[in-house]
Amino acid sequence: MNLAQFLVRAARVHPDRPALLHGARTLWRYGELADRVARLAGHLRSLGLAPGDRIALLMKNHPCYLESLYAAWWAGLAAVPINAKLHHEEVAYIVDHSEAAAMLASDDLAESSAVASSRLRAILVPGTAAYAAALAAAPVAAAPRAPDDLAWLFYTSGTTGRPKGVMLTHRNLATMTACYFIDVDDVDPADAIVYAAPMSHGAGLYNLPFVARAARHVVPESGGFDPPELVALALDVGRLCLFAAPTMVHRLVEHVAASGASCDGFKTIVYGGGPMYGQDIRRALATMGARFVQIYGQGESPMTITALSRAHLGDAADPRWPERIESVGVAQALVEVRVVDGDGNDVATGATGEVVVRGDTVMAGYWRNPEATAQALRDGWLWTGDLGALDGDGFLTLKDRSKDLIISGGSNIYPREVEEVLLRHPGVREVSVVGRADPRWGEVVVAFVAGDGVDAVALDALCLAHIARFKRPREYRFVAALPKNHYGKVLKTALREQLQKENPS
Repeated sequence: MNLAQFLVRAARVHPDRPALLHGARTLWRYGELADRVARLAGHLRSLGLAPGDRIALLMKNHPCYLESLYAAWWAGLAAVPINAKLHHEEVAYIVDHSEAAAMLASDDLAESSAVASSRLRAILVPGTAAYAAALAAAPVAAAPRAPDDLAWLFYTSGTTGRPKGVMLTHRNLATMTACYFIDVDDVDPADAIVYAAPMSHGAGLYNLPFVARAARHVVPESGGFDPPELVALALDVGRLCLFAAPTMVHRLVEHVAASGASCDGFKTIVYGGGPMYGQDIRRALATMGARFVQIYGQGESPMTITALSRAHLGDAADPRWPERIESVGVAQALVEVRVVDGDGNDVATGATGEVVVRGDTVMAGYWRNPEATAQALRDGWLWTGDLGALDGDGFLTLKDRSKDLIISGGSNIYPREVEEVLLRHPGVREVSVVGRADPRWGEVVVAFVAGDGVDAVALDALCLAHIARFKRPREYRFVAALPKNHYGKVLKTALREQLQKENPS
């Protein structure tokens, strides 16, 4: 099944329902949106793109993002969503590694050197005459696709300096959609999902259940997350749903508490992508009411490993509630979750081990990387790299991330990638990058640097030249040497403990 069939059905059965809003203004209804998508898909086919080819999407949140994504699927192509905040060298790597044949890009990104020098056959930019001409092409029928055909090629941050392409199939994302309805929230046609987090990530994938129900999609006029704007949209649009990182939830709750704004227009806020502390979710519930659902997933099993339901979060009378609200919930209905030791054996209830997951949401593998695929997928199970513990009722509590991932503002940052850039400076002998807890961002990047003749200004410039701005360290600590164990391995735990002692809160 082609995921584009969600839109085909919605437009056929409910052509007059509002589909896409920019702010509170309706741009297109479902019949109009499907017609635009069918014509854009026809243009893509006229370029010689064949089913299975990859097409890159390089846009900030934009009214045309949704139609670009569905046009790719409608034409039988696989979408390659690219984080709009990435450095042009990172964009170029993804475009080249995925062998993308074309790109849909917003005007603020289309002229980057990565795009200009890439192997792309065509670049389409919404708002240009060429894009308008593409929308005037003859419409085509949605291409048939098999359930295990590639639909979404998502590049994770790389633990070895290069990101890996997670291959998600039509089956993976259809199963994710079913899990949304079963475990997260039902969708009423009057509901509206607002894209406050990047559409190139999980927030964008959550379009699927809303298209399936022919519900509304809202792109904020700001293109991103702005608490006053969201509160206003909730009142103007009504029944607003969104996916947010915990740091976004914290900022929204702070705004509502300080302003006394009404929460009546919000229906559901799904949070995930980083740790939510117990005191923060308690305050969120007290301020905004029972509107929250937590999910835990990875790019390799998108949005679908566990869920902590609205009912569980709201059941303060349960004696286990204090522990449960600090968990990530229970296995979603269409996946199996276990906690295992290094040999793949189940650990005892309450014991810590690695979280593994199996089900039709789990990726097909990493694009053209059989070694990494074999490491992550073993005997049908995805080894997440996350450490956690299951209680007797099936609630999973995450303990640590074995891959040393830093999550800052909902964005994933892998220390090794930053370290490799910093080591390009001739004065740097060794470096270790860790995360430090931060009340606003969740975590911020701190670099411990040993070297001679080097300063923070030079290292900052080096980072800005090679990686995305959000990945660069917020603080540099210059030390004589890094702490190591008897085998010469840097003790990142000791560095984290040092930071924790300095900022115990």
